[in-house]
Amino acid sequence: MNATAGPMRGVTSYGDQGFSRFLRGAFLAAAGYDGEDLSRPLVGITDLRSDYNPCHRGMGEIIENVKRGVLQGGALPMVFPTMSLGETLLSPTSMLFRNLLAMETEELIRAQPMDAVVLIGGCDKTVPAQMMAAAVSEVPVILEVTGPMITNSWQGERLGACTDCRRMWAKYRAGDIDESEVSAVKGALATTSGTCMVMGTASTMACMAEALGLMLPGGATPPSPTGARLRHATETGRRAAELAHNPVTPSQILDRAGFLNAIRVLAAIGGSTNAIVHLLAVARRAKVDITLRDFDLVAAQTPLLLDLKPSGSGYMEDFDQAGGLPTLMKELAPLLDLEHIGISGKSLGNELLDVAPPQPWQSTIRTLGKPLGPVGALAVLSGTLAPDGAVIKTSAATQALMQHTGPAIVFESSDDVAARIDDPDLVVTADHVLVLRNSGPVGAGMPESGSMAIPRKLAEQGVTDMVRVSDARMSGTSYGTVVLHCAPESAVGGPLALVRDGDLIRLDVAARRIDLLVDDVELEARRLNITRKPSAARGWLRLYQDHVLQADTGADMDFL
Repeated sequence: MNATAGPMRGVTSYGDQGFSRFLRGAFLAAAGYDGEDLSRPLVGITDLRSDYNPCHRGMGEIIENVKRGVLQGGALPMVFPTMSLGETLLSPTSMLFRNLLAMETEELIRAQPMDAVVLIGGCDKTVPAQMMAAAVSEVPVILEVTGPMITNSWQGERLGACTDCRRMWAKYRAGDIDESEVSAVKGALATTSGTCMVMGTASTMACMAEALGLMLPGGATPPSPTGARLRHATETGRRAAELAHNPVTPSQILDRAGFLNAIRVLAAIGGSTNAIVHLLAVARRAKVDITLRDFDLVAAQTPLLLDLKPSGSGYMEDFDQAGGLPTLMKELAPLLDLEHIGISGKSLGNELLDVAPPQPWQSTIRTLGKPLGPVGALAVLSGTLAPDGAVIKTSAATQALMQHTGPAIVFESSDDVAARIDDPDLVVTADHVLVLRNSGPVGAGMPESGSMAIPRKLAEQGVTDMVRVSDARMSGTSYGTVVLHCAPESAVGGPLALVRDGDLIRLDVAARRIDLLVDDVELEARRLNITRKPSAARGWLRLYQDHVLQADTGADMDFL
């Protein structure tokens, strides 16, 4: 057997390599593998199933189909587990553990014998973590996803997680639906396997993996319960076997052209603001020079083409039926680098040759000539409140609030928001700017708390949006005029730490500014009273707080 590939790749250290190979062979024989099996290259396949991650409950079928493809390609599939980050069942936020999953995946690819690997993710932070691990892998990596859920309905209204989760909860808070109705809605929002079926973070990152070339074309959109999802998994397994025989590594795929293509797709689909943090982290690991400015420049040249919630009205199954990402990229082709080569081994231009443009029978994928929305679906801001940058998803915001000046109401944490936002004595109007601090990477692991609820008494008056500013993130399924990722964050002394109730804050998206209208002398006096909370006592949280970077560079660990 080859000592540099297949099952004898990277033998365990017992001080005698011959004995190490002998012992490995003995235990593989105990697992039922014979000489024919072990003469093939090995393809690792990740298994992220967990009862704590409902979105991944269909992953078993996908794994079996990947294995079938690997065997068809003449390689041997080897499934291994990694941690599974279920968005709704992790505290305080799954983002706290993204870097840990990335590190675990990176180390297991390096430590276990495999000649190629299929990373199967789905729920929000799993795919970016896997992409971060892929960026530093020395063996071929190909991504696959669980795919989105299929929509359901309630009282004749089509529903899907999780933009409709937020919309229906807002209606409940405003008193438009009662307790029994919101209970019925809860059972209708997420009824199949898969990830959220809107252009939230999971769907966005699946699209980013495909646009970067780390996933075979057509993989981002097929719904989880469909045969199309399983067929793509089988195709992925076959390609992984080919890569095990003839390697193409991520370093050959992840270049600046690929990232710029992905950023353009991000703008065209009205994708999640979370993708900005994730792509910055992947690019940093891949040693590709991508900054926040690139996101703003590309988005400013790219119209919104996809009619999906929260920027539009449709769902992922509509996108898939309209042709999926290949059709959208066909329409975007004049703006893309068609020479970029992905994991298929073909240039993007060649991949798109036989792809039909958006067809007249559908309205989900719009054309450059008749886009759904103008250029600039995402915008990057700077200013005295965010010297190193902040982001806003303009396609899901209220146009009338794109230029707004109002007094601040400051919340010290998510718990503070929960305690006070519905207090009938809270002095707040629709003109106020809600400010949340201590919610960045160091302060709280950067949870999706930036899209704060509208104060109940305003919601009951019909107010549906307000300017909200924080160093937190928001879910890709969220909507509203929400300024996020303010850097540097308040917990490390960023300007958010200096804001006081009543201070005027000015948002000017056209000018790409978010400013605190307080003079420098006053701010310096306030700065003298800032005290930084000490790091956690132990464990991953301690390591994370001591080494995590700021949002403008991807919130990865400084040593990675």
